[in-house]
Amino acid sequence: MTMPASNPVAQDDYPTRLPQEQWLERKDPTVWGKWSPEAPLTRAETQSFEKNGYLVLKGVFSASEIEALQAESARMRSGDAGLAPENVITEPNSAEVRTVFRLDEQNALFDRLARDKRVAGRVSYLLGDDVYLHQSRLNYKPGFTGKEFYWHSDFETWHAEDGMPRMRAISASILLTDNDALNGPLMLMPGSHQTFIACAGETPEDNHKTSLKKQEIGVPSQESLSKLAEKFGVDYAAGRAGTVVLFDCNTIHGSNGNITPFPRSNAFFVYNAWSNRVVAPFAANKPRPAFLSSRDPEAPIEIEGGKLV
Repeated sequence: MTMPASNPVAQDDYPTRLPQEQWLERKDPTVWGKWSPEAPLTRAETQSFEKNGYLVLKGVFSASEIEALQAESARMRSGDAGLAPENVITEPNSAEVRTVFRLDEQNALFDRLARDKRVAGRVSYLLGDDVYLHQSRLNYKPGFTGKEFYWHSDFETWHAEDGMPRMRAISASILLTDNDALNGPLMLMPGSHQTFIACAGETPEDNHKTSLKKQEIGVPSQESLSKLAEKFGVDYAAGRAGTVVLFDCNTIHGSNGNITPFPRSNAFFVYNAWSNRVVAPFAANKPRPAFLSSRDPEAPIEIEGGKLV
C-alpha cells in the first residue's frame, strides 16, 4: 500500500482516500455556461442537468450513423484492428472484450464522433470552456455474461489518481445498442452530484490494474450508498441506439450485470474543461497511465458539425 502523495501544485478542496469516509459539499457549479436562446440545449434541459447531474438526449444520431459506428465497434472488438494490448480490457472471468481505451486515437470514425457538435458542443456549453478528452473508450457488456460495475463517482478517482482539480468534467455515453431496464444500463442517483463522498482507504500501487475490472478502492460504503439512495433515489438511462447520455463527473452511478441475450454497447468520452487540466495526483504516488488520463493535451478539440457519414 502507498500513502497518498501531497500535491503542492493545487489546493485540495476534495480530500479523499482518508482513514475514515466523509461527506463533503460540492464547491463547484454544475453548469458553468450561461444559458441563452442560442444555447445548444433548451433552458429546461439545462436546468434538468443542473438539478439531476445527468441528461438523456434521445434520437441524437441517425440509424445510418449508428450502423457505421456499430460496424467499426465490432471490428475493433474482433481482434482484427491491431489494438495495443494495454488498450483492451477483458471481462473478469473470460477473454471477451469489455473495454477498448483510446477510442479516438485508434479509429477515425470514433475520433470524428468525439468532436461532433451534437455532443462536444453541448458539453462545452455546460462546462463554459473549451474541452479536451480526458479519456475515451468503447464499452461492451456482452449478453449472458456481462458483469456489473459497482457504484462510484468518477471524479473521486480522477481527482485522487489523475490529479483533476475541479468538478468541471462531463462524460458522454453514446448508445450504440438499445439500452433498457434489463440489459445492464447505466444507473444513476439524481442529485448525488452535489455531495462528494471522500472515500476511506489508501490508494494501492498500480490500482488501475485491478480497478478496471472490479473497482474496490475509491467507492462509497454500503452505508453511504444506502443513505444516498434513500435521499436521491435510483434512476436508469434507457434509450434506443443513437441516444446520448451526459452526466456530471461527480454523479454516483453504476450498472447491473447483463444476463439477457442482448448485448449493451456504448462509446464513452470524458470531456474535461481546458482550464481544468490535470496536475499531480491528490491521493496516489504517481498518475495512472496515459491511456486512462490524458496529461499533456496539445490543444482543445476542434468541434465539427454535420453528419458522421
